[in-house]
Amino acid sequence: MALCFPDTYEIGMSNIGLRILYSIANEMPGVWCERVFAPWGDMEEEMRRAGIPLYALESGDPVSMFDIIAFSLGYEMAYTSVLNMLDLAGVPLRAADRTALTPLVIAGGTCAYNPEPMADFIDLFIVGEGEEVNSELIAVYTEARDKGLSKEEFLRRAAQIPGIYVPSLYTVSYKEDGTIASISPWDGAPYPVLKRIAEDFEKAPYPVQTIIPSTEIVHDRTALELFRGCMRGCRFCQAGFAYRPVRARSAQLLTQQAKEALEFSGYDEMTLASLSTSDYRQLGPLCDALLEYCTPRKVSLSLPSLRADNFSVELMEKVQAVRKTGLTFAPEAGSQRLRDVINKNVTEEDLIETCKIAFEGGWSAVKLYFMLGLPTETDEDVLAIAELSEKVLQTWKKHAKNKSRGVRITVSTSCFVPKPHTPFQWASQVPMEEYRRRVELLRGAIKSRAITYNWHHPETSYIEAVLSRGDRRLGAVLERVQKNGAKLDAWEEYFSFDRWMEAFSALDIDPDFYAGRKRDENEIFPWSVTSVGVTHAFFRKEWEAAHQGVISPDCRVSCTGCGAASLLKGGGRCDE
Repeated sequence: MALCFPDTYEIGMSNIGLRILYSIANEMPGVWCERVFAPWGDMEEEMRRAGIPLYALESGDPVSMFDIIAFSLGYEMAYTSVLNMLDLAGVPLRAADRTALTPLVIAGGTCAYNPEPMADFIDLFIVGEGEEVNSELIAVYTEARDKGLSKEEFLRRAAQIPGIYVPSLYTVSYKEDGTIASISPWDGAPYPVLKRIAEDFEKAPYPVQTIIPSTEIVHDRTALELFRGCMRGCRFCQAGFAYRPVRARSAQLLTQQAKEALEFSGYDEMTLASLSTSDYRQLGPLCDALLEYCTPRKVSLSLPSLRADNFSVELMEKVQAVRKTGLTFAPEAGSQRLRDVINKNVTEEDLIETCKIAFEGGWSAVKLYFMLGLPTETDEDVLAIAELSEKVLQTWKKHAKNKSRGVRITVSTSCFVPKPHTPFQWASQVPMEEYRRRVELLRGAIKSRAITYNWHHPETSYIEAVLSRGDRRLGAVLERVQKNGAKLDAWEEYFSFDRWMEAFSALDIDPDFYAGRKRDENEIFPWSVTSVGVTHAFFRKEWEAAHQGVISPDCRVSCTGCGAASLLKGGGRCDE
């Protein structure tokens, strides 16, 4: 098995999911799993010049020799790298051109919740978390290979494994207006394909003896996964719905895993990973236990994904016990009205009080993340970002412990991308020129030199929106841009907006049909082939609540009946 990450080594080795799946596969009898990463451009040029195909890292064997080639898809802009890696490996891009059982090309990850843009190239998708389903799939594949079954026979069997989506077993028809008329499964394939989860997270694998990277990587530290899922229900957040229901590990187990992982790796930094770290119920006792171990060994503890509404003096003191870093918060919107629309459940008072605590504690750097182009956003909402940033600055001036150091307030904005399987899946993305106008409006409203404003260019977000909301007809676009040199599109050095637009034009496909169009209430989505376990009715209710400015409670306050608890055996409650 070749476990492929469609980005560079420095990015891929920072991915905890890759490490987990690598560990699980290599513990299976009869399975040998290796890592494969996308080479940087100059390395690829030398490989092609010398006739060296893409190879696996451990053995140097060509990827084309492996039985299973598995891609991790966490970001739509990695699609071209998948195709480029297959091409560099000498493997036919289209699944229909790979008639033999070997090599089998599979994919999983967050992007598999809308697999359709990649349907022409991938033999099957794993929908959801892979800890259990990967092993089941490998067992069925091994049996099929040993019995000499054809690829078609194997795929029909694989489709019966819960969480497996085989694109070739579904027929998609379209209406005259370009929207989907029907999605028809055949040969007993399920519709929709319900995601798989690691239900008992306490027993879910965690690789304490993980690979030590051979060079510095982006997240060069030990990562401890506290829990999966999120109880907050932010209406823009795909991960918050895709990883429901919430499942947590105990502080006792996490402490044990942390010690073993740190002793094995020798790292001097540990990060606590989750979608919302400060929502972990046992965070205080866990930090106490970890700091008792980490402090004398000068191992720093990092707590990303903190929320402005539950940051405390006690937590602040724990965070800065070994090494003080900057604080990052994501209010997402400047005005309370818009934060209610997106169900952020964070108030201005929460943020200011948090910054007050931080500044009194000696912090002098705060990063604030926002989105522009959210549904119902007005110019007043945009200007409110500048006003909120100024209030943070005034809070520093009033409460800073050491004003001689100065303050660094960084405001960053990105262009909102309406994602599948969220309440905002019906929304349209604002046009790029409108996003730029709002950027200039905000930039002009920020007056203080102590506030730095960074913004994400909209071209990448536009293509991301097209791909995340696209259907099978985009396969031809992906193939064309790859043949015209597209790869590593997540990197500014390689992304070419003109190349994408040329492909859309040449194939007579309107990208605005995917990114810029508000979806009809009863429209069949391309991603209707998969289910995250949250009901369509719930998403629709939340979409309507957003336009009324009505907030929904966090799952721990009151169950909102999203349906995700049905993924637990016996329909139990989500983790508390």
